Amino acid sequence: MTAKSARAEPLPLKAADIPRFYNAVNILEHNLAERAHKTALSSAEREMTFAEVSYEVNRVGRALQRLSVRPGEMVGLLSLDCAEWVTAFFGIIKIGGIAVSMNTLLKPTDHAYILNDARVRVLIVHESLVPMIEPVRDQLLFVEHVIVIGSAPARSGDFRFADWIAGESDELTASRTHREDFCTLNYSSGTTGESKGIPHAHKDLLLTSQLTGANVLGIRESDRTFGAPKLFFVYATGGNLLFPWHVGASVVLMAAPPRIAANVLDTIERFRPTVHFNAPTGYAAMLAALEQGKRDLSSLRLCVSAGEALPAPIWHKWKEQTGVDIVDVIGSTEMYHGFLSNRPDDIRPGSTGKPYAGYDLRIVDEQGHDVSQGTIGNLWVRGESSALFYFHNEEQSRKTFLGQWTVTGDKYSMDKDGYYWHAGRSDDMLKVGGIWVSPMEVESALLSHPAVLECAVVGQMDQSELIKPKAYVVIKDPYRPGDELAAELITHCRQKIAEYKRPRWIEFVHELPKTATGKIQRFKLRSPTGGKPAG
Repeated sequence: MTAKSARAEPLPLKAADIPRFYNAVNILEHNLAERAHKTALSSAEREMTFAEVSYEVNRVGRALQRLSVRPGEMVGLLSLDCAEWVTAFFGIIKIGGIAVSMNTLLKPTDHAYILNDARVRVLIVHESLVPMIEPVRDQLLFVEHVIVIGSAPARSGDFRFADWIAGESDELTASRTHREDFCTLNYSSGTTGESKGIPHAHKDLLLTSQLTGANVLGIRESDRTFGAPKLFFVYATGGNLLFPWHVGASVVLMAAPPRIAANVLDTIERFRPTVHFNAPTGYAAMLAALEQGKRDLSSLRLCVSAGEALPAPIWHKWKEQTGVDIVDVIGSTEMYHGFLSNRPDDIRPGSTGKPYAGYDLRIVDEQGHDVSQGTIGNLWVRGESSALFYFHNEEQSRKTFLGQWTVTGDKYSMDKDGYYWHAGRSDDMLKVGGIWVSPMEVESALLSHPAVLECAVVGQMDQSELIKPKAYVVIKDPYRPGDELAAELITHCRQKIAEYKRPRWIEFVHELPKTATGKIQRFKLRSPTGGKPAG
């Protein structure tokens, strides 16, 4: 445990402190004169200064206006992480539009749903992702213009991004947007299989940049950030774009798939970031890769984890291998980013730390009453960066947004020292013998075994139709799946956790189903029928 005396945190920024008429492009432009010639972003394809980014943002904005995009209109953005994603994002926002950041790993039918649901008229798409749009072109009810990022010839009627902005003025006055006007729309990653549109206002982007990025994580101007999660995910939009640019730091972008750990490690070695954002599954994959050979990660001063709770075994292994702390944060698209976190100088491995200024938390029972210390309950959060509703989904909005409070869908408990401990998603909790069991606790026990790379625990009925824990396990080389290893893992769990919590079945799999942001989709693993126990 590395918990220390926590430093005094700055006073929180409040919505009322933000000018009534505020445009979030200010995160890029507020100190542009001082950092104009500083590198803003680096990637394998392109490097740009802050001035160059600003000029291209203005040309994008002008080109959008030429297509009659007006304040409040939604513009689709479906792209790999690249400079054009960034300049398109801020160009949309600067003219008062709403950037619909689209998940690059969805299927064509999913893209059609989002584009129709958001009534997108202008779509900016990377050339590598055009095949995800072509099969559903005739189903797109509102799309009139498609702009293609890349050098490939555009389909007749489409624009090539570079040609589209060529000749446009690099001067543009930001739209006089209200701080509460919407500027982004993200669709949830769907850990439960249901995708929901979540709109956020200009003020939310600034609030989370200050409250989480500057106040808690301590990102500073001298930093260079790099995130494995992709920019369409608010965890990455915040951590690897808004947070650093809010304080004048630089960002590193990677178009390559982050699920291949070598891509992430290669990028760190090449561009030397100081702060790295990833998910627990990403850190586990990097640890497995580090076992195959030494890598130079000496540029890193801080690592951040989010997306799902970080198991203590992964924290300890990473610290042992690299000497760098991982700060675990919980956030959500509904809050735009984090609201509960460890601190760089106050870490309790396995916990998600403590609340911080700008956000209030409650742990409640099914009736909405506060539970006692140490009791698992439902986590509610209150903060000014919260979304107000789900787009076109009144029923789910009424269940999630309860006045000032937002229901997170996470189960938590709080210990006597005020640290919060994640017990799993509400839908993932198991009741075994009448007692609640957190899949996170069982998974953490499994992950402490050297053979286990990843795992997920769900409930399955036994022959008596009683729910018992079942574990799906991905193992490392040179271990081999089989009854002997399954029995060893169950014995290992018996030594780590209470007998009733240990898995009754072990099923070895090559990979676990995940969202594009690395969260395990446990609902895809659940089965109503029992199986033969492995031990």
